[in-house]
Amino acid sequence: MAKTGQERSAKAALKRIEYDEKELRHRCRLGTRNILEEIIAWNEDTEQASVIEGCLRYVHSLGPEGAREALKARHEIVISENVARMFRNESLRELRKDPGDEHFAT
Repeated sequence: MAKTGQERSAKAALKRIEYDEKELRHRCRLGTRNILEEIIAWNEDTEQASVIEGCLRYVHSLGPEGAREALKARHEIVISENVARMFRNESLRELRKDPGDEHFAT
């Protein structure tokens, strides 16, 4: 006799408890979703969760230094002198309009 949906759900719930499963939720932007979809296509896998788990296992296999290198930021923000000067000048111009409690040197 086939199991009912309720029996299957109960069995699945017991397995989740037995294996200490925890549902993780994560929001990501379009670029990240596109990367995930591309990895899914490369591996002909239809399950996002299994691809993400595989990526986590791979990064973990790199060890502490390799994982740090793999996950470090790919860019850094550098403010040029010109932009800093423009920002300072604009800030001083605004302060001259309404100085409030600020004191500044010209």
